[in-house]
Amino acid sequence: MAPKKQAPCLWAPLDDPVYRQYHDEEWGVPEYDDRALYEKLILDGFQAGLSWRTILYKRENFRKAFDGFNPEKIARYTPKKIERLMNNEGIIRSNSKINAAIGNAKVYLDIMETEPNGFSGFLWDFVDGAPIVNKVMNYRDHMVKSPESEAMAKELKRRGFKFCGPVIVYAFMQAVGMVNDHETACPRWKAVQKFAR
Repeated sequence: MAPKKQAPCLWAPLDDPVYRQYHDEEWGVPEYDDRALYEKLILDGFQAGLSWRTILYKRENFRKAFDGFNPEKIARYTPKKIERLMNNEGIIRSNSKINAAIGNAKVYLDIMETEPNGFSGFLWDFVDGAPIVNKVMNYRDHMVKSPESEAMAKELKRRGFKFCGPVIVYAFMQAVGMVNDHETACPRWKAVQKFAR
């Protein structure tokens, strides 16, 4: 009899290969790249009021539409570019979220200039540079916000970021490995801990 495999987190359906790949390869892996962190935070902002699955299935369209999430380019978007984005059926066509992404790019560039450890160091400081490892038995039991996400959201807002409330920020922190909320029975709970600096 073959040994029983550990069950993956129940929130990622086994019959959805895109979602499963996201869970098995990305979610919860500590991310330290400045631009990648900006991209994920912007996508989480676009998720507001929607499911992550909706964003995940449109992620490549977003990357094409937003120039690979290059903050330097996004910060210079013109009204004509915004109009093109609003006509792009492959993304979420929200004027407020598109304008927030542009404003957030400008704030990102300011943080990159003023913070000694860049955007990554600025964000990781909210968890003292190391992932918070939770012991979640069932994904329905994990928090939706935390003191750290509230502090991060407050500071991001103070600096001018939009669509970055504490719930959005907590989902971001889970995704980029600042918080390990994989279920303890999931093989990824231990696996992602090996990637922390």
